[in-house]
Amino acid sequence: MKITLLSGKTFEINADLGFDMKVVYSGRSRRLTLRIDKKDRVAVLTIPKYCSRKKAVSFVESHQDWVRDNLSKIPELRYFKNHDKISLFGKEYTIEHSPIRGNTRLDKKNKILYVSGGIEFMHRRVKDFIKKMALEEFSKRSAEVADKIGKTVHNVCIKDTKSRWASCSTLNNINYSWRLALAPEFVIRYIVAHEVSHLKHQDHSAYFWALVEFLEDDAAKGREWLTENGHLLYTYK
Repeated sequence: MKITLLSGKTFEINADLGFDMKVVYSGRSRRLTLRIDKKDRVAVLTIPKYCSRKKAVSFVESHQDWVRDNLSKIPELRYFKNHDKISLFGKEYTIEHSPIRGNTRLDKKNKILYVSGGIEFMHRRVKDFIKKMALEEFSKRSAEVADKIGKTVHNVCIKDTKSRWASCSTLNNINYSWRLALAPEFVIRYIVAHEVSHLKHQDHSAYFWALVEFLEDDAAKGREWLTENGHLLYTYK
């Protein structure tokens, strides 16, 4: 098995363990540790300073059953399919394939997302629609919340990120992950409040969190949901 270091270097483990692994060298760590990165679906080994290669390899080999067991618990990647039920900005819709040529459209009255074209392209078409809807919704919501604190959002972009749910730059540009559109409504409100608060406080100080809670009553609930269930949104390819 080949282990890939974050530095780009690699070293080999003779035994075929059957899973890939990230390795992080840390000068602050005092012991070897293993964790599971649910977003990237991979085990992460942290190696402290002065730890020998032999000890690190032995540590991995002694914990390979734990790694396999925990990797197997990560939900499989999901693709949007015909008749699937999905949540879009807090409202449930059923995906229905339409043989009639035309654009993907949302029937809000009947709660149906109609997807045209070849059914083999359904996942991509649904994903593209969600990204477009996310840009419209997050742009609108961000502007409305920013107005409450006398700030202006310069630009909103929708990203396909795994490192963070959203971000706000010093230029007042806000990026959101498209997968947030699939989250519950209170989670979406929390994320918008969080990023808009960064327009005033570019940190996570007490003043920042006080502003987040001022803008969104369910901020704590939204943050907790993401901590516990956020990885499920990343199962969507």
